Amino acid sequence: MDKLQIVGGKRLDGDITISGAKNAALPILCAGLLTAGDLVLTNVPHLHDVKTMLKLLAQTGLAVKQEGETVTLNGAAIDTLEAPYELVKTMRASILVLGPLLARFGQAKVSLPGGCAIGSRPVDQHIKGLEALGAEITIEGGYIYAKCAKLKGASIRTEMITVTGTENLLMAATLADGETILENAAQEPEVTDLANLLVAMGAKIDGIGTGRLVIQGVAALHGASHAVISDRIEAATFLCAVAATGGDILLRNTRTDIMDAALDKLRDIGLVMEVGADTIRATMNGRPRPVSFSTTEYPGFPTDMQAQFMAVNTIAGGASRVTETIFENRFMHVQEMNRLGAAIRIDGNTASISGVARLRGAPVMATDLRASASLVIAAMAADGTTIIDRIYHLDRGYDRMEVKLSAVGADIVRLQ
Repeated sequence: MDKLQIVGGKRLDGDITISGAKNAALPILCAGLLTAGDLVLTNVPHLHDVKTMLKLLAQTGLAVKQEGETVTLNGAAIDTLEAPYELVKTMRASILVLGPLLARFGQAKVSLPGGCAIGSRPVDQHIKGLEALGAEITIEGGYIYAKCAKLKGASIRTEMITVTGTENLLMAATLADGETILENAAQEPEVTDLANLLVAMGAKIDGIGTGRLVIQGVAALHGASHAVISDRIEAATFLCAVAATGGDILLRNTRTDIMDAALDKLRDIGLVMEVGADTIRATMNGRPRPVSFSTTEYPGFPTDMQAQFMAVNTIAGGASRVTETIFENRFMHVQEMNRLGAAIRIDGNTASISGVARLRGAPVMATDLRASASLVIAAMAADGTTIIDRIYHLDRGYDRMEVKLSAVGADIVRLQ
């Protein structure tokens, strides 16, 4: 099992190109199940989760061709309407094959999903929504069995805002008879990116980017070409890294228009930024200032950045409070940060952080994807050497992070 060895105390200077967004690429790849035509996708990141999704889609009979960051899908010969446990258990986004398979083929068998252990993240909203569209769904032996001769449009209001739930129901509704209204829909940019692709494939969707999506079902979707949006979480993670270590970096291929909440907090920390249309130049000299925040749905502060900002707060000049409202188990990185000398206390869903002058290197263990990134940031800011174990979590969502960071001055190597 691979590990990362990081010697802290190095400033970051240079350019980093941001990859395509994991959370946009995964549902967009599943959209290939909706059409018999060619779907040509560019800016697809090199991630373990993407590799797993392509393997899952290929076993359905979807033709997959990958050249660099371009993936071409063709769904003309799909013959297996199942997502087996062996592939689904490592990645929660696998549930996103359920809506497309059911909508186009009238049935699906999908294992209940796994992924990071950061909370229960139930799939009941997916199931209730598909049932409202006319599907018959049962759960047996850890599998979701769904069938329906033809989905029919309905008015659906989810009980909570759910990103994958919105994406699943949106894809299913594109091929349903009649009109579907999705209320309380997630407004994340990755949902918008999926909706824009579906429109390019011939779907009729109004309200894109809002909490109310209106979909007029069509008989069939056709092929299209689409570039996956830039990863706002990867970009903000590298900005947190330079805020913690000091330095001067230029991020390329960014989408600054969808990063307002994170950029505002980074300015509060003391990071100086020159923000262009698709670039961010960030400079940091001196100790970070503490920032308090609560995570919430987009356009609020993203839960996927909570751990990385906490890493910066551990060495800030003062106290801060972080409240997590999305996932109940998303503080598992705290005990590992405390091993590095951080002073963090947990009370329910709130973490109280007292900034310390220096962190010190130690062996730590990654517990989930974003926790992994936060430990990398903390290790780069610490004195001495840190070994981070179980970095397969990191590879699920960051495209060669250690390569990008070492190119701008970090002392970071992968140990195999």
